[in-house]
Amino acid sequence: MNNSIEAFVQSSSFTFLLISSLLIHPSTSSTTNFVYGGCTQLKFTPGTPYESNVDSVLTSVVNSAATANFNNFKISLPGSTQSDVVYGLYQCRGDLSNDDCHDCIVHAVSQLGGICADTSGGALQLDGCFVKYDNISFLGVEDKTVVMKKCGPSIGYNSDSLTRRDAVLGYLTAGGQYFRVGGSGNVQGIVQCVQDLSMGQCQDCVSEAIGRLKNECGTSPWGDMFLAKCYARYSESGYHSGSDNSNDMEKTLAIIVGLIAGVALIIVLLSALNKLFEKKGGK
Repeated sequence: MNNSIEAFVQSSSFTFLLISSLLIHPSTSSTTNFVYGGCTQLKFTPGTPYESNVDSVLTSVVNSAATANFNNFKISLPGSTQSDVVYGLYQCRGDLSNDDCHDCIVHAVSQLGGICADTSGGALQLDGCFVKYDNISFLGVEDKTVVMKKCGPSIGYNSDSLTRRDAVLGYLTAGGQYFRVGGSGNVQGIVQCVQDLSMGQCQDCVSEAIGRLKNECGTSPWGDMFLAKCYARYSESGYHSGSDNSNDMEKTLAIIVGLIAGVALIIVLLSALNKLFEKKGGK
């Protein structure tokens, strides 16, 4: 796996997956390119009120995306208890039309259903939109967890390119909007916040993303930094994160380790021991 790719998980017991992240320049990329997806470990029982609430949230997301590029929901259908409440939201990129937003959200919800089948929470980011649902309220909560970082290969120190990049990122850091684009010469950048954040929270999140992008991508001609509630990206003309053909063709699946990995290892060991004892018992 390309060691320029990193994914992390902290909050909400989410496991984030990075699958063949074919990201290119924001203005030319397909809005439905997969960026990352994540699911909670907690499962729900099919046929329960919670499943009905999840279905209702995702249906509301799809319907709302036809007329607005952001909305959030708290769903509790008749017969539900407090533990059955589902929270959800979606965010489309600020430059998308209603039709493009709706198309992106339809793709996102479809993929989310496959990746996070029967899980109590899930999140998915495509190039043009973001969808998330959970049984724990996250609406209006700032979250600067790094969920995906990708940097281009270093092309060495270039004073003009770095000056332009820093000028673009400096302009984007100035904030004042949930979605902002900027350019200087052949360098262009973009930032986006999820609109459940206040403008102050958005500014704080974007500043964190841009700071990490500059520090961790160094002299790379492009970089992408996705935090849980915002992202920042930049690229030089002629370079983009889909330009490495070996990376484009490589299908990668990164599962975030930690406690979850430890539990998985224990399960494997217990299974192996169980089979061993069964063999001995059969003799």
